[in-house]
Amino acid sequence: MKKIALGVCSSISIYKACEIIRLFQSEGLGVRVIMTEKATRFIQPYLFTSLTGERTIVELFDDGQRPIEHISLVDEISLLLIAPATANIIAKMASGVADDFLSTFYLAVKCPVLVAPAMNEAMYLHPQTQENIKKLKALGVNFVEPESGYLACGKQGPGRLASPRTIVDHSLRLIRSREAFRGKVVLVTAGPTREFLDPVRFLSNPSSGKMGYELAREAFQLGAEVILVSGPTYFEPPAGVHLEKVTTAEEMKQAVLKHYPRADVVLMAAAVADFRFCGNFREKLRKQDIRPVLEVEPTPDILEELGRRKERQLLVGFAAETGELREKAAEKMTRKGVDLMVANDVSGQETGFASDDNEVLLIWPDGRSRKIPRMSKRKISQEIMKEIEVLLNERRRQI
Repeated sequence: MKKIALGVCSSISIYKACEIIRLFQSEGLGVRVIMTEKATRFIQPYLFTSLTGERTIVELFDDGQRPIEHISLVDEISLLLIAPATANIIAKMASGVADDFLSTFYLAVKCPVLVAPAMNEAMYLHPQTQENIKKLKALGVNFVEPESGYLACGKQGPGRLASPRTIVDHSLRLIRSREAFRGKVVLVTAGPTREFLDPVRFLSNPSSGKMGYELAREAFQLGAEVILVSGPTYFEPPAGVHLEKVTTAEEMKQAVLKHYPRADVVLMAAAVADFRFCGNFREKLRKQDIRPVLEVEPTPDILEELGRRKERQLLVGFAAETGELREKAAEKMTRKGVDLMVANDVSGQETGFASDDNEVLLIWPDGRSRKIPRMSKRKISQEIMKEIEVLLNERRRQI
């Protein structure tokens, strides 16, 4: 991928541009910043030059600047992102005004354009601003809708710049979208489930849900419609993903079965509790009232149920084991009718449950396998989705 051109306008939320740059860099992308003249009254251009390692562009014509740089830079970028975008730059873009580097550059680019508005509530909701946004959308410009909340003017309402993570996720979707995932529905489960004895005690496991959330993020960036069914976690849902929260294994089963008929790809990354109490109590039990032996029963095997019902879906299972990884995962793959099994050893302290890294073994029904060495769960999710893309393309060729 090429670099990102980041247009920065005069908004109090300009400080968030620093985090946007950092997130792009963590994805291996370079960033070239273009500032409006008024934006330099909030932050000096040298800050962005220091963060990106490239000279920040402000003036349309500047000493030492390459001739017609607004044209030559076009060939270096994959995306023009304007964040924060003021009502002024949106109006100029809608009208075709080109009186500074950023507005001139917008008219020259051929790559996707993404705009993240940030302004006072009254300015954002003004009919003229809304008409300008509508016009730009009709011209193919993409928008990240602003959030509602506390604004710099002291009021509450829409107009606050979307979070840097949301902006970057939408940006990556525009430049990373793959044909195999466009128009596809990807269903992902994540996190643990909890089986309660009473309001404060439950059976569960140490899963954080990070692997499932990263898979959902990756599927969205690749162009899919993503449904995330999540047990209790502390993560914010990835941008653009439909989140459905559940607690128990039975709730997860019902949510998954509801969406299963629409799904093209199903990634069962949740760590579903294997047992639940035979009975539960509405009020907290006193310690002396709890019996020495508590009866439990198996929870529904959601993956096995999906394997029985499978029609056109590509079903991906996850197996967390503590020994004989290949043998146990292969047996589960056969018994549960999955198309790809992702197995990992959770006995280590630095990989698996509640860790940032993982190390997995991919197993196919034909006996093939591939070991993915230790790396971040973000990168593991990318490797898994690459293999899913191969399977989707193989199926498309067979039709």
